[in-house]
Amino acid sequence: QVQLVATGGGLVQAGGSLRLSCAASGRTFSGYAMGWFRQAPGKERDFVAAISWGGGSTYYADSVKGRFTISRDKAKSTVTLQMNSLKPEDTAVYYCAANVKGYTGDARTYDIWGQGTQVTVSS
Repeated sequence: QVQLVATGGGLVQAGGSLRLSCAASGRTFSGYAMGWFRQAPGKERDFVAAISWGGGSTYYADSVKGRFTISRDKAKSTVTLQMNSLKPEDTAVYYCAANVKGYTGDARTYDIWGQGTQVTVSS
């Protein structure tokens, strides 16, 4: 079983940057696509970005295209989300998740979830 721990959240001003990391540990990380989702208070959990197991394919929500970049280091079993040009509407708890079926934007297809890290963007 894979365990995921997300770190790197914090408070930043609009226009600033943050880098989130998701570290995987456990029996194996092999074969899992990875995704980032976010949930703002009173709202549903939304897709942010996903990356294939090999790292060669990525997928972004329209709201973050051109501002966020997802990447992974298989050797270190980590996935990062570089967030630039942050906006107040990016404020949410960010979750990383692992999906053995592929890199999708559907949260229901993800098998394993981390605990979340808070991102707050002030205006």
